[in-house]
Amino acid sequence: MHEVSLGGMLTDYLTGQTIEETTYEEFRQALAKFLVEEKGYPKRGLKAKVPLIFKIDGVDTGRHIDLVACDDAGVPMVLVIFCAGEVGSFERETVSCARLFPGGPVPVAVATDSIGASILNPVTGDCVATGVRSIPTWEQALALNAKTPRTPLTDERRRKEERILHAYNGFLYGGCCSESCRVPPKGDE
Repeated sequence: MHEVSLGGMLTDYLTGQTIEETTYEEFRQALAKFLVEEKGYPKRGLKAKVPLIFKIDGVDTGRHIDLVACDDAGVPMVLVIFCAGEVGSFERETVSCARLFPGGPVPVAVATDSIGASILNPVTGDCVATGVRSIPTWEQALALNAKTPRTPLTDERRRKEERILHAYNGFLYGGCCSESCRVPPKGDE
């Protein structure tokens, strides 16, 4: 299932602005509210639908990250990908996103359908916990951030991660949801 407009509008939990209602937006809103109200994340540090731009054969392309939690300095600490389907099948894509994200690797990556979740260590690629309740609290995220090395990817590793992410997202090009599921390649806007 792709993210498509439902034809309505709703109030964004994070910004208070009116935004388009889509098939995924209800879940994105619920996840943001859960992170703030249950896990102690500061609302000001959460950003929704953040574009992740990467290159394939020299051309900019990308996808949207559902939620990114940043510290007060703007350093990304937790990346959340909403998935409609078996959570485990989105783990590798989520790890690639966290490795490629500017300022990364992001210390914690989460693939979730809002009921189940895989909490991932992007440095090792391992699933370290499962279940939405296992998503780290803000304090735990700060601690993980402090001990996670931010070693930039080598050019070769970056190219490999870009190819992996493109393989997961390539089917979206020319698909039914164009701009809502992916960031269009430069010149395709």
